[in-house]
Amino acid sequence: MTVIRVGTQAPRFEGTALFYDGDVPIPRATRISIDEAADTLVIEAEEIAPRSWPLTDVRQLRDRGGDDMVLMQAGDPLPRLLVSGAEEKRIIRARAPNLDRSPKIKGKRKLFFLAIAAIGSVVLMILFLVPLIADGLADYLPPEGERALGEATLEQVRSAFDTTGFLPLAVCENAEGRAALAKIETRITEAVGYEDELTLSVLDHEMVNAFALPGGYIVFFRGLIEDAESPDEIAAVFAHELGHVDARDPTRIALRSAGSIGLLGLLFGDFAGGAMVLFLVERIIQADYTQEAEAAADAYAHAAMNAANLRPDAMADFFERLREEYGDEEGIVAHFLSHPAMGDRIDAARQATPDEVEFDAVLTEDEFAALKSICDYTY
Repeated sequence: MTVIRVGTQAPRFEGTALFYDGDVPIPRATRISIDEAADTLVIEAEEIAPRSWPLTDVRQLRDRGGDDMVLMQAGDPLPRLLVSGAEEKRIIRARAPNLDRSPKIKGKRKLFFLAIAAIGSVVLMILFLVPLIADGLADYLPPEGERALGEATLEQVRSAFDTTGFLPLAVCENAEGRAALAKIETRITEAVGYEDELTLSVLDHEMVNAFALPGGYIVFFRGLIEDAESPDEIAAVFAHELGHVDARDPTRIALRSAGSIGLLGLLFGDFAGGAMVLFLVERIIQADYTQEAEAAADAYAHAAMNAANLRPDAMADFFERLREEYGDEEGIVAHFLSHPAMGDRIDAARQATPDEVEFDAVLTEDEFAALKSICDYTY
């Protein structure tokens, strides 16, 4: 019941509501009134002590739906007062001056420092923790998981270069060209004793590039093979990428690129799906390895070429010629030649080539011609 008295004093208000004390989710039938002397909203119910909310602290919660008025006290956000009566709502709107004001946030300084600490934690995780976990996890990822991740990423690479919306980038399968490429693969892998599963592919695209994927996948673009002037240059690029595969660098860069999303996916057994693969395509093609990883792959390639009795300095010839022809802005040239230590790496390749050694030919002239025509027939 609502009683309004007319006189020189403010009208006496009494009404009913439902009260949630914030401890148990059970509403209590409540009498509400206004203490004119203290200028407070008084809440009384059985089995609880009376509550007094200063009218200046009464706030209405918005976007709750329905016609009921939900009230709280600024500074004490858990207790709620549910007001349904039209007269009660009208009086409270008239008497609570700050009803629609946002509650004042206490402890802003503490919240500020907590926010800074949270941001710092995220930065620490991205810059240090995720790479550390990724490097460790790469050593324990099962081979079938790496293969699935590599296969899925290769398919995503093919789809990324699809300009029609229907046909992924073709894999070049000219039989004579494939045989010539396999001959290079066998020459290098036997020389270094590499026995793990390996999949070597050529994609029909003019980009001058090659890269390695997790699980033993090595990919050439047609443009690199067409620009090579000797089979030794292709063998040197293959040996370099094999060095990354043998060190499991593609798996590490994949895990680092995918970050926490990829790590969580792998922990739940999602080796080939979802968000992780989508993160990898650009990073894998760019092959943004560390300087140490590139130097190690170079050293691996030099040793492999020497073990196969092929010229290690073929890599230096290849890159120097491409730099003269294209500058530093395209494909694999942009990646390798923009590296701060590129001149040292070229010198290292030449120094790794012994003098007065009679090197063997890895392919005949006809086989090299077949390799350069590997994309004449695709399916």
